[in-house]
Amino acid sequence: MGKPGKYKSPRLKPGQKKERNKPFRGGKGRAGKSGSGKEVLYGFHSVYEALRAGRRKFESVFLSDKRSDPRVEKVALLAADAGVPVENAPPETLERLAAGGNHQGICARVSAFPVRGIPDIWTELRDRETPFFILIVESIEDPHNLGALIRTALCADVDYIVIPKDRSALPSPGVSRSSAGAMEHADIFMATNLASLMRDLKEEGAWISGLDAGGDKSLFEAELTGNLALVVGGEHKGIRPGVRKECDFILSIPISGKINSLNASVAGGIAMYEAKRQRLLVN
Repeated sequence: MGKPGKYKSPRLKPGQKKERNKPFRGGKGRAGKSGSGKEVLYGFHSVYEALRAGRRKFESVFLSDKRSDPRVEKVALLAADAGVPVENAPPETLERLAAGGNHQGICARVSAFPVRGIPDIWTELRDRETPFFILIVESIEDPHNLGALIRTALCADVDYIVIPKDRSALPSPGVSRSSAGAMEHADIFMATNLASLMRDLKEEGAWISGLDAGGDKSLFEAELTGNLALVVGGEHKGIRPGVRKECDFILSIPISGKINSLNASVAGGIAMYEAKRQRLLVN
C-alpha cells in the first residue's frame, strides 16, 4: 500500500504531544479520467495560461482576422514559440468554436484538461516533508464558483484540489475561463467517493474541516495549521450528510447585517486565506 511517508504530521488536539508512528499506507479509489476528446478553450487568459502551463496538447490556435491588439499578439508569439499552428479566423468561426462564449478574438483546440486520479495524491503525499493543504470542493455546480475557488486556491497556497466525479461542475473550458486561466496550473484530482477519501486522509494524519453556515465553531477560532483538508459545500444544499459526517469540525463564518449567507466561492476564499494566514505564522 505504499512506503512510509517522509513527513508524518500527527492529528493532535491542542496541548497533545504524542506522535503518530503509523506508516503511510496509500489511498483507495480509482483514477479519475479526463477523457481522450478535444476541447476548445476561449478567451485570452484561458488560452494564454494553457500555453504557459504546457500541460495540454494544442492542435491549433485561432485568432480573429478582424482584431489586432497586444493580447492577440501575445498569444500568437507564445503559440509560435511552442510550435503550435496559428490560424486567422473570421468572427463567425470563433463564435462557433466558443459556442457563444466571450472569446475575445482567441480560441484554441486542445486536449482535455489533465485531471488526476486519487492514487496520485498518495504518491504526492508520500514524498512530502511539509504539511499539506487540500481543498475538497463538494458538489459545487456553478462553473463560475468552481473557477473562482480554483483561482483563490492557487493564490492561497492550497496544494491539491479534489472534486467529486458526480454532482459537480468539472474542469471545463468554462471553468478555465472563470478562473482567468488559473485552472491550467492547478493540480485537480477527481474522487469517486469523497467520504472514503476523507477517512483515508484522517488515517494519515489530516484534520478535516467543513465550511457551513450552520457550523458550531467560528472559522476564526479554528486551528488550520498542520495537515488540513478544507471542505466547501455546494451552493444549494451545502455539505452532503455523508461527507459532513466525516468532518472533524464544521466551521462557520461570522455574518452580521441583513444578509445571512455568503456565496460559496466567497466563503471558501475567506476560509482559505484564514488558513494561509495561520500557516504563515507557524512557518
